[in-house]
Amino acid sequence: MHATAAPLLVLAYATLATACASAPRAEPDGATFVIVRHAEKATDDTRDPTLTAVGQARAERLATMLADARLKAVYATGFRRTQATAQPAARAHGLTVETYDARSAPADLAAQLRARHTDGTVLIVGHSNTAPALAAALCACPVEPMAETEYGIHYRLHASAASEAPARLEVASW
Repeated sequence: MHATAAPLLVLAYATLATACASAPRAEPDGATFVIVRHAEKATDDTRDPTLTAVGQARAERLATMLADARLKAVYATGFRRTQATAQPAARAHGLTVETYDARSAPADLAAQLRARHTDGTVLIVGHSNTAPALAAALCACPVEPMAETEYGIHYRLHASAASEAPARLEVASW
């Protein structure tokens, strides 16, 4: 190798390495479903309560948690507490909250969601007795029931667009 070629070769490798390191990370192939129970509810109405101040703050934290996601859709049941939990994230992404029936069979709802959304992130806000069942239907795996007093769990499921395989489940706090 010629003496002046070595420094040029090192410079070329350094430029290539820098370009690769600064390239944006590719989004995972497929859709990511984020399922949460509504935030803390008030006691103002036994059938359809609003959120408490703590619940409203939790809904804002959910929007912050999803700020960098490619949020494509937001779903919530028709109750005020689920709609209010979903609204900040939907608003931050210029989306409207789509209402789904809380009595929908989890397997049917999971199939509809997977058929409708093959990429991006989808937020679904449900209830303590519906969120675990929907997560279980999406991942085809057992999911522990959620206590009526639990508000801080979210389920994140990634479904590959390239396969019919069940979604991978991650359970975390928010």
